[in-house]
Amino acid sequence: MALAQAADNKATQNNHQHQSPSDSQPHQWALVTGGAKRIGAAICKRLHCDGFNILIHCHHSKAEADALALELNLLRPSSAAVLQAELGSEAGLKMLVDGVTHRLGDKGGVLTALVNNASVFAPEDAAGIDGDCQGPAFDAMTSVLQVNALTPYLLTKRLYSQLAIKGGAVVNLCDIHGRRPLKRHGVYSMSKAALEMATLSLAQELAPKVRVNGVAPGAILWPESPDSNADAVVKQIPLGRAGEPDDIATTVSFLLKAGYISGQIIAVDGGRSATGYLGAVT
Repeated sequence: MALAQAADNKATQNNHQHQSPSDSQPHQWALVTGGAKRIGAAICKRLHCDGFNILIHCHHSKAEADALALELNLLRPSSAAVLQAELGSEAGLKMLVDGVTHRLGDKGGVLTALVNNASVFAPEDAAGIDGDCQGPAFDAMTSVLQVNALTPYLLTKRLYSQLAIKGGAVVNLCDIHGRRPLKRHGVYSMSKAALEMATLSLAQELAPKVRVNGVAPGAILWPESPDSNADAVVKQIPLGRAGEPDDIATTVSFLLKAGYISGQIIAVDGGRSATGYLGAVT
């Protein structure tokens, strides 16, 4: 009986440690890169519902970020702010880190969650089969590697001291094509494979104070001009449909709360990676 009571007490203690920020620490902040639109916006809204205050990072989508921040602040005053920075350069990375530090210092908050969602996705039309690309084309391919892999890795490490204060967590937005390449998107696929390895490496390096996990979306949002390949992709998905941004947001929310999960990458793809698949819409 005493052992059972001790187990109950420990379970209660663990529940208190991992309860939502709204229950215990109302000044916990989450930074979501690329948070102004699409999947990023869905993640911001979900984490805001979970009780986090939100730092919405954007690059070009300032108007959308401002509108989202206004929407969240109407729901809970002073609970959202916008940080604008270009993540393809050292200067932009430093600007974002400095912005986080200054914002949280002004608001007396603590960064307890980082979601590395910002990503560059574009077909490699400029590079022929022999890889002969120069000038802007070469810079564009380098930017994919920088934004999709190196920046999330460096951003996480530079924000470690802040995340470690309350035992924070990081979620990286990987991709199922980090394991099986997408045709005509070789550099993109390489970048997501690198981000997957960065996730595992960071989970090891930043433990035990900071947990690091990844979410690998499958077919969630089609490009703005999808072709007939969309139907073929859907036929490969065991659940018979594409996913929704909320499917990703729900998984991110779960990983931020799951206090004994680290170094894991969850595919959110309707079962597609379990059965084999062709490329996505290009």
